[in-house]
Amino acid sequence: MAGHSKWANIKHRKAATDAKRGKIFSRLIREITVAAKLGTADVSSNPRLRLAVDKAMDNNMPKDTIERAIKRGSGEQEGVSYEEIRYEVADVRHAFAKHGGNLGTDGSVAFLFKHCGQIVFAPGSDENRLLEVALDAGAEDVVDHDDGSIEVLTAPHNFVAVKAALGKAGFKPEFAEVTMKPTIEVVLAGEGGARMQKLLDAFEALDEVQNVYTTAVIEEA
Repeated sequence: MAGHSKWANIKHRKAATDAKRGKIFSRLIREITVAAKLGTADVSSNPRLRLAVDKAMDNNMPKDTIERAIKRGSGEQEGVSYEEIRYEVADVRHAFAKHGGNLGTDGSVAFLFKHCGQIVFAPGSDENRLLEVALDAGAEDVVDHDDGSIEVLTAPHNFVAVKAALGKAGFKPEFAEVTMKPTIEVVLAGEGGARMQKLLDAFEALDEVQNVYTTAVIEEA
């Protein structure tokens, strides 16, 4: 598919995250703290905490920083307390208005996304072996894209186990997280694609925004 590459879009998302590396530590610390507070301080029995710790380690966060965040969340150490809440951020509304979008009502687009684990491997991976390992570990689906990339989908609670099994088999993902995956995709190109990219970049630049989910697939020029 000319210009329409799942792999290219995944790489762009990863690049946007890497560009904010100076801010990502504070976000990861918040997530670790909240995960430990809502669940337990035991990484092996708290999937959300395990995922947050894995992300922190992937971003080279020091071990003692991770341990302090867990202790704050579990109440073992005094410090800032984080709560998980949902609220409307004024800067988000402003980003929509500035780039020609509209902020919908609460839950108005939730049906367009599925909560799941997503593990993406670069083109050139051993598809047959990866498929075997992923399905044996409990993956829901393995998708082979036209650009050669391979996408493993899991139920949220099976994400950690499937990712670990693939890692043990020697497969290193380029992108792995529990996400809100679009059930349909809208391909945008030209001016429409450029406008959408500016909107997504504006969201990614906001400190208050933890994650951005979209049905848009932006074609490369």
